[in-house]
Amino acid sequence: MSAEHTEELSEPRASSNLPVSDDGRNSDTTRKETASRDSAPDAERKSPVSEVSMAKIGMQGRLPALDDDADVGVQKEHIVTRDGKADLRFTGVLLASSAPASAPKGHWQEYRIYQTNGAKHVFSKVTRTVFEGQDDAHEAQVFDPSPSSVPSQLMRSAREIAQARPMTWMDAAVAFFGYDPLAKALYRKLSVRFDEQVS
Repeated sequence: MSAEHTEELSEPRASSNLPVSDDGRNSDTTRKETASRDSAPDAERKSPVSEVSMAKIGMQGRLPALDDDADVGVQKEHIVTRDGKADLRFTGVLLASSAPASAPKGHWQEYRIYQTNGAKHVFSKVTRTVFEGQDDAHEAQVFDPSPSSVPSQLMRSAREIAQARPMTWMDAAVAFFGYDPLAKALYRKLSVRFDEQVS
């Protein structure tokens, strides 16, 4: 066996957890360094990769299907969660929902449009994450075609004058969701046209 080959075998491997002293330091110093490294809190020793929720991984694996897809068109009581505001409880139908086909970075959005028995529309946007310790974000807005409060009526009247037509629930949906690809997929599931007519 050659001398070069022997040196290769005797060199420590980078993945070894054993302390290696190559500069002649005494073993007491090495033991202290090893002890301080081993006594570090678990959070410091963990890899930079965050832990994931297995339930959320299951949800991500079913995309673009959502848990409430079977509820589309079904009359029932709904509760729509909102962050920083009271949740919305109403009886009505889920008109459409949309989610992306995949979420490779562990984050995705879910869009939903409901119609209440009182002819109002509820728009919901949920931003999900598979990572533990990170909460999902919930936004929701209600569109009332005939607001009862005077300030709402004044705002609506000013908007109608500026647009030369009354604001519809479809206008409110576009104002809430915009026109990103997921919103366009949501609009295609509805039986109304959201595209712009050009002559």
